[in-house]
Amino acid sequence: MKPLIVSGNLDSLGKIGQYIMSAGKEAGLEKKASYKLRLAVDEIATNIITHGYDKAGLAGDISVQAEINEHNLTVYIEDTAIPYDPTQAEMVTEETLQQTLDKRPIGGLGIYLAKDSVDKFMYKRVGDRNRNILVVNQVR
Repeated sequence: MKPLIVSGNLDSLGKIGQYIMSAGKEAGLEKKASYKLRLAVDEIATNIITHGYDKAGLAGDISVQAEINEHNLTVYIEDTAIPYDPTQAEMVTEETLQQTLDKRPIGGLGIYLAKDSVDKFMYKRVGDRNRNILVVNQVR
């Protein structure tokens, strides 16, 4: 699929979601798998926008590209925000998830949901760009 390039702001999340749902449909994913992928991409894109751009006082674009082959659907999310590797983030534990909301520490749940919603999650720093790679295995 052609890449989608959008401004790194919250108004772009709808376009990103539509792109991901189209990619899921084209790849033949079941609705549940497409929804989980959209959730994962939305969480990563939201973190890029709020933490990588807004809180850092930066502006930039987000590029989303889906690649489909006979085995999987791979989504690449790239940005020029501050370097951040979500694979190195401290994971939310089952124990934390069992706590009431007022006792849970703030943060980390979005990355947990993203990683838990796809079959494979990777990160690479390429030059001045963050590249998040999400893979969903196809069940046809």
